[in-house]
Amino acid sequence: MTLSVRQFACLTDNYGFLIRDEATGMVATIDTPDAARIEAELAASGWGRLDLILNTHWHADHAGGNAALKAATGAVILGPNEVKRIAPLDCVVGGGETVMLGETTLKVAAMAGHTLGHLTYRSVEDGVAFVGDVIFALGCGRLFEGTPEQMWASLQAIASWPDETLLYCAHEYSAANARFALSVDRRPELAAHAMGIFEARERGEPTVPTRVDVEKAFNPFLTSGSVEAFAARRAAKDIFKG
Repeated sequence: MTLSVRQFACLTDNYGFLIRDEATGMVATIDTPDAARIEAELAASGWGRLDLILNTHWHADHAGGNAALKAATGAVILGPNEVKRIAPLDCVVGGGETVMLGETTLKVAAMAGHTLGHLTYRSVEDGVAFVGDVIFALGCGRLFEGTPEQMWASLQAIASWPDETLLYCAHEYSAANARFALSVDRRPELAAHAMGIFEARERGEPTVPTRVDVEKAFNPFLTSGSVEAFAARRAAKDIFKG
């Protein structure tokens, strides 16, 4: 591993991620949900610097701390152009590009659906991806701006990554997602997986990261099988009260 990941809870149900290239000591934050919390975690880490802010999309719980963190650390902010709607952005990046954090290469992928400009950042060498609000453990993001076709394509792109890839999702939604999954899929294997999630949450343990192979097996939006079935399940989840 050349990349270290420090994960922490913030706001109501967000996760923050500080990542460090071990070869050079360069540090980045994935999104800025809570600038003060990120600064505290940075101090606790002993890493001593923040070089990059990597935004996944423009929502306030992902880019709202950009200005404060830049003022405090001088970090360079990179992300999709849509971030400019609410926050400062130093450099626009898009799908197909790469971002270098020291010697760690982060591949940028365009993942429209939740928002039109949503990006993910993946280190192929380290087998880790920071996926924002595209995919969650047993879930996916709401379609605030994009279409079912766009989100389905984004989910299929994630499913094409190596099975062992760790998916660092931005929210702890797994228990609620599991309840919905059980309403549309009665497999005992899913029930056992959901029980593990429920027990972990009762112990106060995170269910993030998840893995590509786990989501391909159990995520109701990946197992739906077609864009039409995906759209129906996404609409059903939007009104699910379980």
